Order: sequence, then C-alpha cells, then structure tokens
Amino acid sequence: MSDLLLSTDSTSQIYLDANATTPVLPCIAEVVSHTMQICFGNPSSSHITGIQAKHLLEQTRNRARAVIGAHDGDILFTSGATEGIQTAVVSTLIAAKNHSIDKPVLLYGATEHKAVPNTLIHWNEVLGINAQVLAIPVSSEGILDLDFIASHADKALMICTMAVNNETGVYQDLAAIETVIRAKNTDVAWMVDCVQALGKTALELSTTTIDYAPFSGHKLYAPKGIGVLYIRQGSAYTPFIAGGGQESGMRSGTENLPGIAGLNKLFNLLLDETDDTFKPVNVLHNYREKLHNALQYTFGKLTFNHKFENSVPTTLNFSVNELSSKEVMDLFDAAGIRISGGSACSSGASRSFVLDAMGKSNWQSENALRLSFGPATTQTDIDFACERIRSLKSILQANCLIVSDSESPQQEACALGLTQYRHQGACCWLYVTSQRQALIIDPIAELLPRLEKIVTTQELQVVAILDTHAHQDRMSSVELFNAAFSAHLNFCESDPLGWPANVSVIELGETRLERLATLGHSVDSLSYLLRCNKTEKVLYCFCGDLLLPAGLGNTCLQGGDAMQMADSLNKLQQRLSPDSIICSGHDYQQCFAITWQAQIQQTPLLADLVKNHITMTEFAHKKQISDIEDKGKFENLCGYATQIDTASPLQVDVAHAKNLLSNANAYLIDTREPYEHGANDLPALFDISKQRVINIPLSRMANALNDGQLSKSQCYVLLCRSGNRSKQAAVNLAQLGFEQVYNLNGGMALV
Repeated sequence: MSDLLLSTDSTSQIYLDANATTPVLPCIAEVVSHTMQICFGNPSSSHITGIQAKHLLEQTRNRARAVIGAHDGDILFTSGATEGIQTAVVSTLIAAKNHSIDKPVLLYGATEHKAVPNTLIHWNEVLGINAQVLAIPVSSEGILDLDFIASHADKALMICTMAVNNETGVYQDLAAIETVIRAKNTDVAWMVDCVQALGKTALELSTTTIDYAPFSGHKLYAPKGIGVLYIRQGSAYTPFIAGGGQESGMRSGTENLPGIAGLNKLFNLLLDETDDTFKPVNVLHNYREKLHNALQYTFGKLTFNHKFENSVPTTLNFSVNELSSKEVMDLFDAAGIRISGGSACSSGASRSFVLDAMGKSNWQSENALRLSFGPATTQTDIDFACERIRSLKSILQANCLIVSDSESPQQEACALGLTQYRHQGACCWLYVTSQRQALIIDPIAELLPRLEKIVTTQELQVVAILDTHAHQDRMSSVELFNAAFSAHLNFCESDPLGWPANVSVIELGETRLERLATLGHSVDSLSYLLRCNKTEKVLYCFCGDLLLPAGLGNTCLQGGDAMQMADSLNKLQQRLSPDSIICSGHDYQQCFAITWQAQIQQTPLLADLVKNHITMTEFAHKKQISDIEDKGKFENLCGYATQIDTASPLQVDVAHAKNLLSNANAYLIDTREPYEHGANDLPALFDISKQRVINIPLSRMANALNDGQLSKSQCYVLLCRSGNRSKQAAVNLAQLGFEQVYNLNGGMALV
C-alpha cells in the first residue's frame, strides 16, 4: 500500500489549477471516511443501518436544494457533470423524436466545455434526430451572441449554455439569455452547465426556466465520482441508467453514499454563514489582484485573455508575451507551482478552442495559461504562491527568458555552442562562440522574440543569419531577423539566403563556417559545414532538408531532383567524419541529435549509395518511387524518415535509479531546460555529488555529443518532469550506440 502514497509535504507544491479539480477538504475527507467505515449502509435496505444511510442521502438532497435555490423540481445524484449532461441531452432528444419542426437545430455556446457539443453530436446521430448542431458565437469578451440565439431559438430542440467558463472564468448573463430564449420559444429545453458556478456565484434555479443544471463535486473540494443534476419540474426525463430502481427509478445503481456524504458536508459549509471556509467575493478579488501583480513582476509583459470585470475572480487566463506556454508551465512545474494550459480536459490540444471562438490571436490561443484557485483558498496560500512566483524572476533572467532589469546583468552567455529551437517540427539552430559571436541558421519567425531576448541580454554580435534553402513550407525569415538584429549585425549586405557579401568563409573563433552546394531537395539547397580550425574536422553539418534524422529530403517538391541529391550525398560522404553532427531543417522523428554514422546506419537508401552498393542512377530511381509512395501516405512534408526500430529504453523507478547511481561510473542526466533544472536540488534528492549531475536538455543534445560530455562506457540515468522527454533522449542515445542508458519512469512527478 505504501508504494501508492506520494509525499505529503504541503510546501512541495502550490496548487493553482482548481478549475481542473480540487483537493478534498480535510473536514469533507473525514466525513467521507466516516461514511465508508461507520455509516456505510445501503439506502435501499430496511434495517436501521440502511435507514441511517437513507436519511443522509435525503438530507444531502435537501441541502443541495438550498444551495442552488431549487425549491421544486428534482435533484438527482450522478457520477459527475458528464453523466448529468448525458442524462439531460438524452432525455430531451428522446422527448423530441416526434417533433414537427422543419430543419431543427441544437444550439450550444461556442466556448462550452467539450462534453456538451460532443454529447449533442453523439446522441443526435445515435437517436436519429438529424438536427443541425450549431455553435452560438461569442464576442471577443466571451459573451454569447443573443441575436444569434434569437434567430435560431424557434427551430431549436435544445439550447445549451454555461454559467461560468472553465478556461476563462467568464460568466454569462443568464437572465438576459432566458429573456431571449423564452421570447422566441417557451418550450425549448434549456441546459445550463453550472459546474464552475457552484460556490462562486449565487444561484436561484427555481426562479428561472432552466430545465437542466449539472454540477460536479470534485470542482469544489468534494470527492471525484459524485455530482448532482437539477431537473426542472415538468421537464422531459428518461432514466439514463436502468436497473434496480434507485433514486425513485430515475437513476439505478447503489448510490455513492461516501461521495454524497462529502457533498452533504460541502453544502453545509456553503450554507453556514458563521463558517469562514469559503471566502467572500471581495476577498477573492483581492487574491486575484495579488496573483496578477506577482505575475506582472516576474514576467513583465502579459496578455490577459479575458476581462476581469465579467469573470469570476478565481480564474486568470493569460499568455506571457514572447514565451511559450510550455516554457512557462515547465518552469512552474519544476518550481512546484501547478497551473494548466487551457482546459485540463483538453490537455492534448495544441491551442484553445475557447480563445479561438473569442477571436484571439494564434499566439494567445497556442500559449494560453490558466491559473485558478478555489474559494476556500486562504490568505496564507496566496501569499506563499505569490512569493514562489516572484522568486522565479531571477531564474528567467539567468536563462535569457526575460530581459534583466539589473544594472549589471549576467555576463556569461546562456548557452555557448549549439542550441536547437523548434516550432511545429521545423528546426532553427543558434551557435554562440566564447567571443559572443552568434550564428543563426534556418530562422523561424515564431522564434524571433525568444532569440531576440538572447541576443539582446547577452550583447551578442550576429555574424550571419542563414537559410539553407528557400523553404517550401514557410516564407524566409532572414530579412525579418536582419531587421530585428540590425544593431547587432557585423555585416551590411547578403545574398538571398543570408550569406554575407564578399565573404567565402565565416570565421567563428576557433571554428569557421563553409558553404557547400548540396542540391536535390531544392534548386538552391546549401549545406553549411562548421569546421574546427585546429583539427579541420567538420563538427556540424547544417544540411537543411537534404537530410532528416533517419531520412532523406523530399524530391517531389518544386526544384527537387533525386539525381542531384545523390551527388550531394556523395559530396558529404567525402567531407564528413563518422561523428560529425547532422543538423536538419526539420525533425519529424523527435531525434534531436544524430551523427553522420548513425544517419547512414538508419537510412538504408543512403547507406547503399555511400557504400557503393548502388549507382547514383539506381539511387535516383528508388528515391523517386519512394517519394511518390510516401507522398500518398503522408501530408506534403519536406522529407520522409524511416521508422527507426529501436528497443524501448529500460525504465527504472526511484529506488532502482538510486541503486544505479551508487556506482561511481553512473551519472544522472536532467533533460529538462536549465530554467527547470535550477529549481530542484537533484544531488540531494539522489544522494550524489554535484559533479555527477549533468543538465543536457534535448535542445542541447547535439552540442553535448560534440563537446564529448557523454561516454559510451558510462552508465546514465535520465530524468525530466514526467519521464517523456527523458525517454526520447534515452531512445536517441541508444540509436547513437549508448548501451547503458536508463529512464526514470514518471520523472520528477514520482520522485
């Protein structure tokens, strides 16, 4: 049992994701535990234990009525809001099967939780209703378009809105919505998602014509798996779960009495005017203001995605200007601060559909962050959170993520050598010398703010901004970058790909950059070779999309030529060493670092060519056939990679990791970014010396290989926040011939 328990240190995390779920309050947990062990009866039993259970159930139902202002109608206990939504939708659509409306519609708010439109679409199809499912547009402030509702209400079988949005905290004017709906249609079923409203806004459902209102316990300090559905008197109802006839036949299955007991205590706290567990709205506004100030102090430029005046005070949805949401979330997580990127229920999404519906910019939608706290949060909680947030400013400054306001900013460059930056599979490379010279290859417009910070804060001299070719998937950003870095450039004129005029070689301290025409992917493809002046060895080959990790560039795009590609690959074979690092323009395989030797081993067609197993003509023929086949299977990518058959890295738990690290030949590699790494004391956590902890983020893996930071004779245990990045790095190292590589399963989350 003990292996299921995690740390109970209350100072280890600051939880600011209450809109996703909340911890169960101690007093509620006590009641739940008591019900499990003492008052555990079945409410359907006729003996005293069952009667006691039944009393608890009905007492909770009455308290629910008092909290939500439902003096009549039905209160149904459910497993949560999703079941409540299903029940409301199914009941409505079954009752509407024999409707006589021409071209009926089902309406839902465009910013509604996905549980609502997905349920409407599903049951509309299953029940054969064949209504048109329409999203009600919202304004830039997230407010529903009442004119749209008015124009469609007379054809509506059901209208679904929400009281408070789970991503932005924006609340709707339910009275205004009701007026519009009922002026056009007195019979249409109206469901209001009240999940985020409970405990944050006053509710008087019996004074409205709302037909259904689902609630969920775990959003307000009660256990998961318990919820309530309000059903207006006279509204359509069909049992969603049939069986033993519990809940007066409305919802079969033995009631979740411990969960109901938790709701009982929750409702009692909400109704008790002498209890100060739940804070008044003015206090919650003060909390929000303190958090807002702390965020402003730490990050400087913020964009809030909603207006505070029409949002509940417990939610802040914002984007940090010039930083990605992933960077901020990773930093917060490493520092023990839990926030989310938009809705926790849509965590797999790359952007916020809520902000899209509000017409926000791509940057805001893709990089939205949600900070939310519950109404039982204390002043101490908020002060501690603000202190922790403010403490991150120095970490951000030290890692070039924000501009320092110090009179003497850190003078050491953030990352000497090579760093990879990525955007949607495309790669941009930054090389920095010890003399503060900077070289940018394959610039990406979306990365300009980040790179601009690095160049500005470190006072770097930009020697060149280069494209390897005119990229087919995006406009060139060379001119954009040249304009942004005009004060830091040491050249005046350049050719279309950015190479400085009248220069054959770019000198970079102890290295020099040469260019080599490597046609095949496009008519202007170049490879840039970074060569060591002392050894004459090519350290890095920036090949654009001629090569991709474990793959070759696409020759079916305009300007592609398989025969020319064969010639270019042979040129590289003559110039590169087995351990030269290949730096591609795209990395669809999430490989991050690959040597020329590994590239040959993992790309069969390339291997056949450079080992003279096939002629250039044979290569070209096979490549053309392969590209045509791949183009039919995939989207129009810049290249196609072979699926590398690599065994999964060995997964270890914390105990096994510590055992491995007890060996003096074993090292711990933290694959998180430096700003995350700096937030934890890993040597203390794993009881090893600082010298045996190495921070190599994925973006620096290529640099680590070139610098000789890693040895194939040593043992490495890799970790990150969740175990995902470190697993990818372990796979990457295995592909490069490292055999003693282990991944910490679950990462820091399970330490």
